[in-house]
Amino acid sequence: MSIDVFGLGQCSLDYVGKFETYPSPDIKHEFHEMVIQGGGPVATALVALSRWGLRCYFSGIIGDDAFGHSVRSSLIQEGVDTGGLLVRKGESSQFAFIVAEPSKGRRTIFWRRPTGKPPGPEEIDSTKLTQSKVLHIDGLFIEAALHAATIARRAGVQVVVDAGTLREGMLELAALADAFIGSETFARALVGDDNPVEACRKLSALGPSITSITLGPRGYVALYDGRVIQKPARQVEVLDTTGCGDIFHAGITYGLVRGWEPEKSLDLANWAAAAVSTRLGGRTGIPSLSELRARGFA
Repeated sequence: MSIDVFGLGQCSLDYVGKFETYPSPDIKHEFHEMVIQGGGPVATALVALSRWGLRCYFSGIIGDDAFGHSVRSSLIQEGVDTGGLLVRKGESSQFAFIVAEPSKGRRTIFWRRPTGKPPGPEEIDSTKLTQSKVLHIDGLFIEAALHAATIARRAGVQVVVDAGTLREGMLELAALADAFIGSETFARALVGDDNPVEACRKLSALGPSITSITLGPRGYVALYDGRVIQKPARQVEVLDTTGCGDIFHAGITYGLVRGWEPEKSLDLANWAAAAVSTRLGGRTGIPSLSELRARGFA
């Protein structure tokens, strides 16, 4: 069976707690709600894409611990093929605990990367990859990501990069990307100040046909075909911003699979990301396929 989206990157188990305000040091601080669910930029994007009717395959690593079991189960339950999920014996899986502050419209993430060896280029299923329509990556495992993106480009598979942090190798990855979407943090590190349009231009010069910078409550900036688009975030009652960027990227990937014009993909991304922020956790508020259809997105 062919694959719509081949994902390579992070998968995590997230504990997300709701706090009225961020606590000061050396006190006890009560929180009021908590959810435990799978997380990680690529893994969460694939969950959204699977709910939206696409066939998704995930490649990443977990440990042989209880967290890893939960991460794998969460993906399988969402219909994501975990054939590329590698288990590192005796190692620990990626984990995060997250402080959500609805009153501030923000969240703080404390995370531990997986302790196991990163996926090697030889562990990427190139057959599965070349049978896909889109490769969706986040660049954490940069050697494997560059290898996969190179294979994808040669095979005519479109490449989407979720760039949360300006890590080593990310600009090389941009040169292999069709769509490169960075965070506000990434853009500041790239150009040295708050100038997301300049960041888009600098990234576009490397080769991607679509570049974009997500700006949280300020929405996003994007550049394609020489045209700059800047739109504000959708106005919603924000509970938790965990996963908003992941779902924004999922919207871009969905549009590429469907062959849409970039602006329609960006509109889906912006709307879906806002919807996620109204619920606790990065996956709880992902809009359903029926909701996409009602808004003309499916």
